[in-house]
Amino acid sequence: MAVCLGIDTSNYTTSLALVKNGQVTANLKKSVYVGENERGVRQSDALFCHVKNLPALFEELGALPALDAVGWSSRPRDVEGSYMPCFLAGELAGRALAANRGIGGFPFSHQAGHLRAALYSAGAEELTRAPFLAFHVSGGTTEMLLVREGRIEKIGGTVDLTAGQAIDRVGVYLGMRFPCGPEMEKAAAGCTPPKARISVKGTECNLSGVENLARKMADGGAPKGETAAFVIEFIRATLEKLTENAFLAYGEMPVVYAGGVMSCSIVRRSLQRKFHAYFAEPAFSSDNAAGTALLCHDAFTRGEKE
Repeated sequence: MAVCLGIDTSNYTTSLALVKNGQVTANLKKSVYVGENERGVRQSDALFCHVKNLPALFEELGALPALDAVGWSSRPRDVEGSYMPCFLAGELAGRALAANRGIGGFPFSHQAGHLRAALYSAGAEELTRAPFLAFHVSGGTTEMLLVREGRIEKIGGTVDLTAGQAIDRVGVYLGMRFPCGPEMEKAAAGCTPPKARISVKGTECNLSGVENLARKMADGGAPKGETAAFVIEFIRATLEKLTENAFLAYGEMPVVYAGGVMSCSIVRRSLQRKFHAYFAEPAFSSDNAAGTALLCHDAFTRGEKE
């Protein structure tokens, strides 16, 4: 029975996960601190937070079993030159543990981990062997991806703001605490938003306009809930149109939505009805190390070396 540990140190979350025989048995997280009224965190501060968070998470996880391999997120994406300093904390911990125990160590991209966690959570692991369309929608990324046998190719997405940035910028403007997604969704519940005039061309979109429009709504006296609902509807309609255009360009295929923004139940219900899409549960949709641990387990069971 293979036992693998996953480590992920993204911009806003420190994560550890344990996988035994293909099943996630632990999925622990600790948020990176973001100051009040702030819309993000500097990389140096995120790295420092991970250094403080990792020991606490290892203590929470408890005594580790006999590990077969350890995996970590070493970069944001599977593309040349992809790099963020915050991932150095997880790489340091992973490499040290692998060397100390004399076991295999496997680096992966944060994005690949998100997709693997989504497939596991949605009960769609058979798609690891079939082509599928994927969306990675978060504070740092809004990308449309074509995934074939584990190879990730970007085929579209935003050309300016990410969906998470749009939500957080408007949320902070409305007086909400960063990250603003859960509070925005709660405020939007039961509100009917004005029709969103989205900006989509082929497989690319613009999201910066929603921030300006939402600020005008708020400044004009629109209720907070109505403004929040408008932002969520703008993002939902944009993702719907991008999916339709991708099907026209590449043919219909299974579609997987991953990333923290896809935890929003309003967006999820709509896209699930229209496309019969796969979604991760919130614990596996937001930043997590479960996907990294699963990728590590996959690599180890295939007999791969670092």
